[in-house]
Parts: sequence; structure tokens; C-alpha cells
Amino acid sequence: MKYFFPLLWFVILIPVSLNAQVDRDPPETMEAPVMRVNSPSRIYGKLLADNTQKGIQSASVQLFIRTQNRDSAIAAQLSKPNGEFSFDNLPVADSFRLVISALDYGLFDQFITPQAANVPGSDNFQRDMGNIILNQEVKSLGEVVVTAERPALEMGIDKRIFNADQSIISKGGTAVDLMKNIPAVSVDVEGNVELRNASPQIFVDGRPTILTLDQIPADNIDRVELITNPSAKYDAASTGGIINIILKKNRRVGLNGLASLTGGHPGILGGNLNLNLRQGKLNFFLTGGYNRSGGLVDGESYRENKDNGITTDYFDQSSHNERLRRFASVRFGLDYFIDNRNTLTISQSYVNGGFTGNESQDQQYFDVNRNLDRYGFRTSEGRYGFTRHSTQANFTHKFPETGKELNASANFNYGDGTDASDILNLYYNPDGSSNRSPTQVRNEGWNDNSQSTYQIDFVDPNGDDSKIEMGLRSYINKRTSTFNAFSVDNGSETKLSLSNNYTYREMVNAFYFTYTGKIKSIGYQAGIRAEHSNFEGELIDSNRKFGYEYPTKIRNIWDAFFPSLYLSKDLSEDVQVQLNFSRRIRRPNFWNLNPFVDINDPVNIQRGNPELRPEYTNSFEFNYSKQFENRSSFLGAIYYRNNVGDITRYSDTISTEQYLQLNNAGIDPNAILNTFINAQSTNRLGTEFTLQQKFSPKFDITPTLEFQYRKVNAQIGDLNLDNEGFSWEFELMANYKILQETNPNIFNKMSFQFSGEYESAEVIPQGRREPQYSVDLAMRKDFLENDKGTFTFSINDVFNTNRWASIYDTENFYQESYRRRNVRNFRITFSYKFGDADFTLGRRNGGNRDDDDD
Repeated sequence: MKYFFPLLWFVILIPVSLNAQVDRDPPETMEAPVMRVNSPSRIYGKLLADNTQKGIQSASVQLFIRTQNRDSAIAAQLSKPNGEFSFDNLPVADSFRLVISALDYGLFDQFITPQAANVPGSDNFQRDMGNIILNQEVKSLGEVVVTAERPALEMGIDKRIFNADQSIISKGGTAVDLMKNIPAVSVDVEGNVELRNASPQIFVDGRPTILTLDQIPADNIDRVELITNPSAKYDAASTGGIINIILKKNRRVGLNGLASLTGGHPGILGGNLNLNLRQGKLNFFLTGGYNRSGGLVDGESYRENKDNGITTDYFDQSSHNERLRRFASVRFGLDYFIDNRNTLTISQSYVNGGFTGNESQDQQYFDVNRNLDRYGFRTSEGRYGFTRHSTQANFTHKFPETGKELNASANFNYGDGTDASDILNLYYNPDGSSNRSPTQVRNEGWNDNSQSTYQIDFVDPNGDDSKIEMGLRSYINKRTSTFNAFSVDNGSETKLSLSNNYTYREMVNAFYFTYTGKIKSIGYQAGIRAEHSNFEGELIDSNRKFGYEYPTKIRNIWDAFFPSLYLSKDLSEDVQVQLNFSRRIRRPNFWNLNPFVDINDPVNIQRGNPELRPEYTNSFEFNYSKQFENRSSFLGAIYYRNNVGDITRYSDTISTEQYLQLNNAGIDPNAILNTFINAQSTNRLGTEFTLQQKFSPKFDITPTLEFQYRKVNAQIGDLNLDNEGFSWEFELMANYKILQETNPNIFNKMSFQFSGEYESAEVIPQGRREPQYSVDLAMRKDFLENDKGTFTFSINDVFNTNRWASIYDTENFYQESYRRRNVRNFRITFSYKFGDADFTLGRRNGGNRDDDDD
């Protein structure tokens, strides 16, 4: 019931808007409100497909009137199932323009004058356009229609688009596998994504999501959009850029589908089904899938403990975690094409999953001379389950003026989860005798989470060189969680102080306005975004409250405004340059703020900092884009980011007081406490070069090279954490396809894909991240009649080298550690495409329905 009233409001709003439209215009043919007196004039015809000579249904047919060298839309409709269209009672005019477009067909654009009608010079004319043949721009494969192949990477001056279908390596995997193969994007050992060494905002279909990347099947993704320096139109909380995942949704006429089955090692099993049915004004879509994956997570730590810089003892640890992840998902919905100007889309998704992990740790403690002092074992069995729901409603109204559009949407994400774990710590002397009594900890917890996003966007172009965009957005995020930790001793349990029961509510309200124009040969877009944010958190057991509100006072009003400016110029038909600036914000999330202590690793514990403040980023970027005749392209960028109050990690050994509070939890007395602080600033200066080189239709490569200089200015009391350094990254993706025009054999239409990445060492406030590199390979073979079947074989991390490593060097400790998310794995995927463009529900009269309701 908690989402009933917002949905009711949304459903009521749409009919009101439609009613206002219907009062002015007939549902099928919509006329402009101001016109000269109508006459019995008429323009009509029939649309036929060139390959089948059958009528084309639901094509967009628009009629414009030409006045003062400008076209104004006066009527629009969808063609009937037999392809017919008719515009009646047309106004008196010197010239008309007829524009027809249909999915997968070429554009028809023709001027019509009354003098060309069968009654020259008369206000009463009838123009029969006859049979208009539209040429199909796709290749028909029997029952299956396949569009022209899109490139893997489409590079624009302000956005890069990675088409997921071109990633052979990620077939049968998750969004994490896909992200690893996108240029300029890196993924760490825990599946966290970075864009230019900063954390981007992750959206799904342009909206926030409560799904993690490993809960999104790669086969459900259509494309991924990368925006490195977003304008004022986008969410201000995107200091690291935006990665927008667009899910698949087919709108082809008839029934179309794709089914796939995946198996692999370790423990990989999955299946996926995509269906859509387009009939008349309705388009239904359905996606369902199951994904299971095993995995081995390995880690090692080597630490040297110090006292004022002098070594006191050593500690070594190795861990091994066997995990199994399962989740099933379904997504369904419909597009309702109310008329040629109004579309309503409603979708619902559901994800259910469960993860298990069995971890073992070996711990060794040495004195200052590296003699073994004691050792221990730690075992942990964890179980986690979750459900995720997402409801989306979107309404689009297109005005008669070309490009003028109003879009209203409501998005609801909600879900819950449970987790439990059992931890056992054993301690021994070098001779194998017991060093101290074992400690046992039992954890249990559950949580509820909901997100609501309401958004209205309006676009009003004024000619070819100017445009106004504005919008409103409200985002509400609520979460309640209960986590109880118990020390177990001889069957009795004692609740520990690290138990964590909390609730929080986050709200961000925003308004934006941008204006796009042109001064001589220089295009520009100036924008401003205003956001008010509020975060209220409470630790229920201790009645402790934490959070923030920005801005809080008039003198801090600048904290609420985020301007942007884009300047662009075409140096030639193929070369464009752009200079842009934006101001963004990174608000601390709940885990940054929550003072809860995470003891999953007894020697590397985690805790949030409720005193954190938001960080602000001033971002400058210069882009150079060049297109080549062979469909190759080059994109070069120089960027500078100034992060004020940068939210960064800080590590130190726990105090005696903290150790005494956590003693029953089996924490090591020299454990490292990892938390977050606000640095004074972090500055990044970098360059990025991406070349998409097509040598032939068979072979192409996409190398990306990035250089970055980073300087961190941070100080805690008298402790100086300043650090600076240079890093670089290189990625290469290569594709080769065997095409045999004569005497094809079994190797014909076989594709190969290579993806490799190297990241150099990178500075962090108290040390550096170590280099990491990996190589992925994949092979694809199309087979069966008309290439309906596809076989894919992929290997991730061919040389088993991908790991995340870091070095911390402070006055109190020196530590080297690494962690590997997964060992080398492989997947085999079989996919099958099917479809019938003539399929209809309730078929009658040979499949043709000529009633006006269509």
C-alpha cells in the first residue's frame, strides 16, 4: 500500500494530460489549433514493404504545412494494419510535406503542392499517393530480422556508447564482466567500478537502482553509456561521471525473441529468455533469467607493526573463500502507443537471490626477530538472501513542433534481505598447545530498502541552433536494518556492542535549466542545477543520530548550485573540439557515515565516520574528436578535477579502548581500523586517447591509453598524509571475423575477441595501489539456417593474474596485501534467435484487420 498513492497520482495525471490533448485533436489525426478554414482536400495512400509487398502497420505518417520557409506539423497518424493512411479536411495551403518513417525501413520525405493535384489551383483537391514502397534497411533471415551490425564503441564528443551485443567475452556473465571490457572503465576485486580512477554514478535506464552490477545479467543489457563530465541536466552527485546501463527492449512488429543457455567453471550455470510482441498500439516485452556462479576468493596480508616508526613485531595472514551465488530475475512490461504523440510505458522487475561463502584464514604472529610467537585459524560460514522489485512508469508527449517533448516518469525500487554468519577463532602456541580459549561469534540481520524517483523533463527546440531544457526531480531513499552480533560461550550468548540497528532517510530535490545556442561558428550550452539534500540516520540501540543537510543557511546557498558550460566548434566536417566545465558533489553514503564496526576480517576491520562532509568537484575537460573515411575514429581528452573535501580512506591501528570493546569478538590487538576522512583536496590532471581503427570489415582494434597525475592534500591533527604520483593505464580490444564469400567452410562467420588491460601503480593517501593486469579471450560461431544459432566460448583472466593489491606505509604499520575476486573461469553459451513479423494475437481475416480502432 505504501506505493499505491504515488502510482495513483501518476495514473490520474496521464489521463488528464491526454484529455487535454483529445479535446483539441482527434485521436488519429491531430491538427494544429490555429489554421485557415478547412476544405474537403485529402491526401492518402498505402505503405508497402519492398520485399514482401505487404502493408506496413504502425508506421509514423506525419503531414507538415510550409509557411515562411518553416515546416509546422498539422497532422500525424499510425498506418493501419494493411498500410493505409489518410489525411482529410486539410487546410488551404501552398505546400505540404509528407514524412513517413517505420522501424527498420528507409525514410520517405516528399513535398506536395495543390497544383500537382488532380484539380489544379483548387482548394478542393484529392491527392492519391498510390502504393508507397519503403525499402527495408535490414537483412531478412527467414523468420528472423537482423539489423545492420553496430560497432562495439560509438564515440561522441560528450558521450561514449558501448553496445553490449558486441562483447563476446561477457556472454552468459553479469554486468561486472561487461564493465571489465569497456575502455576507460576498471573493476576492482569486489566488483566496484571506476571511471578515470573515480567512482561514477550507476544508473539503470537513466534512474537510480538498488541492484548491484553482479545482479544484472549481461545478456539483458542493450548498451552502456559513459558520460565523463555530465552537464547540469544530470544528477549533481556524479563527481566521477555517469555510467548508464540501458536494458534491452525490442519494438519490432510481430513476435521476436532470443533464448540462451550458459554453462562453465567454476560452478557457472545460467539461462536467459527475451521476448517481445508488437501488435497495433501495444508492445509487450518479457525478460527472464537464472544465473549461478561459483568462485574462489584468495587473499594475503603481510604486516610490520611499529611504534613511532620502530618495528615491534610481524603478522602474516592468508585467506581462502569458496562462495556460491544464485539469482533469478524477471522483467516485463508494455509500451502503449496512444497516438503518434503520446506513449505510455510501464514495466515491473523482480530479482531473487542467495549467496553463500565459506572462508578460512591462517594467521601467524612473529616477534621482532621473525620468530613464530603464536598462530591461529579462523573459519566463517555466511549466508545472504535478498529480493528486489522495481516498478517504472513513463509517459512521453511529443508536441507538433519537431523535437519538442515532455517526459514524466516515476520509478520505485524496493526490496529486503537477510544475512547470517558463524565465526570461530582458534589460537595456538608454536608447539601446538592452546594459546587462549576459542572465541565464537554468531551474526544475524535483516533489512528493508526503498527508493522513489519522480522526474519531469521538458525540451523545447527553437530552430536548428537553439534549445531549452528544464526539469524537476525528487529522489527519496529509505533503509531500515537490524544486525545483531553475539558472543557464544558454552551454548550461552552475549550480545556484543558492535550490534547495529539503524534506520535512515535520504532525500534530494532538484531543478535544472539549460540553454543551447550558437554564436557564429561556436556552439554553447549553459546550464544551472539546484539541489537540496537531507540525510537523517539513527542508531536505534544507542539513540544516536547522524546525517547532514545542504544547504543549511543562506550564506551556504552556493552549496546548492551546480553550473555547467559546454563550448564546441566544428573545425571541419570530420573534426570537432569541445571545452566544458561542471561543478558536482559527492555526498557521503550510509556506509561512509555509519559508525558500525565490521569484523569480517579480524585484523582489518571497517567503520564509517558520521562526521564526514560532502566533497565538491570542479571539473574541466577538453575533447578532440575526428572521424575517418573508413569508419574509424579518434577521441582525445585532457581533463582536470579539483576535489575539495575529498572523501578518502584512512587506516590506523586500533586503540586499547577500542580493542577492549571488541575483545569478545575475536579481534586482534594490532588490528587495522579502516575508516573515511575528508582530505583537504585531491587534484587530478589527466589525458585519455581512444582510437577505433577498422582495418577491414573483418578486423578492428580499439586501444585506449590514459595518463593521470594525482596529488592528495590531507592532514589529521599533526599527521601529514600528503601524497602525489603519476599513473597510467592501457586497454586493448581487438575483433577478427572470418568471412568467406566463396566456398565457405565450417570456419565461416567465426569471430574472435581479445581484451587486455594494464593499470600501473596509483597513489593513495597512505601508500599506493599495486599494478594489475589481465587478459580475456572469446570465440563466437554463428550457425544453423539463417544464422539463428550462436555458440560462444569465453575465458576470463587467461593467465590468472587479475588481483587487487595495495601497500600502506605509516608511522604505526607497514602492510602489503592483495585480494583476488575470482580465479580464471570459462563459459560456454548457446543462443537461439526466433521471430515472426506476421504474428498477431487473435488473428482473423488472414491476419489483416482494417477496423479504425487500429
